[in-house]
Amino acid sequence: MKKMSKALALSAIAAGVLAMGSVFAAEVDGNRIQNADKEPGNWMTYHGSYKSYHYSGLDKINTGNVSKMKEAWSHVASRANRGLQGMPLAIDGILYYSSPYNQVYALDGATGEMLWTYKHKLNEDLVARQTHSPYNRGLAAGYGNLYMGTLDGKLVAIDAKTGTLKFETKLVNSEKLTVGFTGSPLLVKDKIIIGAQGGEWPDRGPIFGVNAKTGAKIWEFKTAGGNDGTESDARNTWGGESYKVGGGGGWMAGSYDAESNTVWWGTANPAPLYDWAGDEWQTKGPRPGTNLYTSSVLQLDPDTGKLKSYHQVLPHDAWDFDPAQGELMMIDRGGKKLVVHPSKSGFVFVFDRTTGKPVNVYKGVDAINFVKDIKPNGELVDRWDPKGGKHANLCPAIAGGYSWNAGSYSPKTGLMYKVGFEWCQDLEITKTEPITEPVVQLNIGADFTMHGPGTGAREDATAKDTKAWGHIRARDPITGAVKYEIKYPKGVPHGGLLTTAGNVLFVPEADGMFTAYDAANGKKLWSHNNGQGSVGGTITYMAKGKQYVAVMTGWGSLVGDGYGDLWGEPWKSMPKDSGVLKVFSVD
Repeated sequence: MKKMSKALALSAIAAGVLAMGSVFAAEVDGNRIQNADKEPGNWMTYHGSYKSYHYSGLDKINTGNVSKMKEAWSHVASRANRGLQGMPLAIDGILYYSSPYNQVYALDGATGEMLWTYKHKLNEDLVARQTHSPYNRGLAAGYGNLYMGTLDGKLVAIDAKTGTLKFETKLVNSEKLTVGFTGSPLLVKDKIIIGAQGGEWPDRGPIFGVNAKTGAKIWEFKTAGGNDGTESDARNTWGGESYKVGGGGGWMAGSYDAESNTVWWGTANPAPLYDWAGDEWQTKGPRPGTNLYTSSVLQLDPDTGKLKSYHQVLPHDAWDFDPAQGELMMIDRGGKKLVVHPSKSGFVFVFDRTTGKPVNVYKGVDAINFVKDIKPNGELVDRWDPKGGKHANLCPAIAGGYSWNAGSYSPKTGLMYKVGFEWCQDLEITKTEPITEPVVQLNIGADFTMHGPGTGAREDATAKDTKAWGHIRARDPITGAVKYEIKYPKGVPHGGLLTTAGNVLFVPEADGMFTAYDAANGKKLWSHNNGQGSVGGTITYMAKGKQYVAVMTGWGSLVGDGYGDLWGEPWKSMPKDSGVLKVFSVD
């Protein structure tokens, strides 16, 4: 074999370097995500863009050819307890996703070839004690890194090219509290913003702003009682010193309005979750008062973490119907800048983006009786605050009329798509021992049994004999008018939805079917049996000139764990330790 000339050798090395560089994601920053609509072939942040539509402008897969879609490749995650619950990212032909126990994978988006794997070294004893664990629901990308919150209270940055750890920043004392991070971070300019778990724990559920390049913590906002010395008004909404163990948290990624430089973020319920004081909650019970800033939608300055404005969706939330799932869609209509939030209560809130206050509120599900109604300005009408003891048919059930999994808004159809649950519960509220210092202890304050809604009447003991059910309603997001409904008499989907410019609505269903519907009318166009249910997200992206659709599979979660009791098979026998990323294309 002849010797290669020096010039040719250098040329070959350069070509190899260029080829290697093209395999890995180009650098992402806040400006690139702000202009995500111009790059429909990528999915660079949890919600797809700062608008949080879970919509793609790709149309190579469309209503005319989706029936020809076939599985292109798949990837099996290790230690996939409770399935894959996250949202993949796809950047410049590379697909990244996280799995339980804080593992991250980088794969060639066209072939599924493994590029690297990162496995975070965890305190296994700590993770074994956690209840809301060991899943991870997503990553953020930026400045050559992938960012992930960990179960042991850290934010880690992983090199997007090599999978090596760049830095880790300890933010929460998880060893003391068993609280960590499960939700996705959000990149905003040069900050990573991430919220901790905390709704059922005696803590103060912080949201953090961290320098994306160095890992230095820049700010912290305490969702229970506000920050020390700066939020006396919030502190005064907690009787005594109950704010110190008040719960809260902002455990899923919110949205960002670049025009006003404002982060929108939902916060979790206060602790204890259920309050034995009943309708005397203003002056009695474990946490007297309205309990700011729990169960609220916050507007924060991303540079400083300072509160700009807020709306408390549920003053003194005694039902766990908070807005922490983070779905805040930036929709403009009729010259007005709005934010649409399907909340866990089953109500949909429409906020004015300039004031942060609601301008409309409507029911998205039928089985609601914890209040009679919520007025367009957000005022609760005839709230039901059960006292200590046994109660029948509180609606919706603790799992919510809406859950944390993503819905979708299609600017092409003008419709919002969201899975709704029609279920209720019986419960027994107990008078728990007061907790005065943050400790390792869930603080729920009740036992409960979920069932169907029956008549929906409060204290209706016959409701438990009815069947729970659900639906996807395609509706006008501002007025709530429903165009059509896809009904699920059992096994309601619990995965994230996706709509596309090809007018396709993708639904990962609970029984293992992955289904495509016509987004305009709800007609079923295609389905494929993935072999197990989904609790994770769905995205679409381009790789090597071809459109792909990726869906996370695997069953589990605190919601999915109850499906077997409600609906029997296949959920009684569905494995809860399996997770497979499935990727599809059209030839």
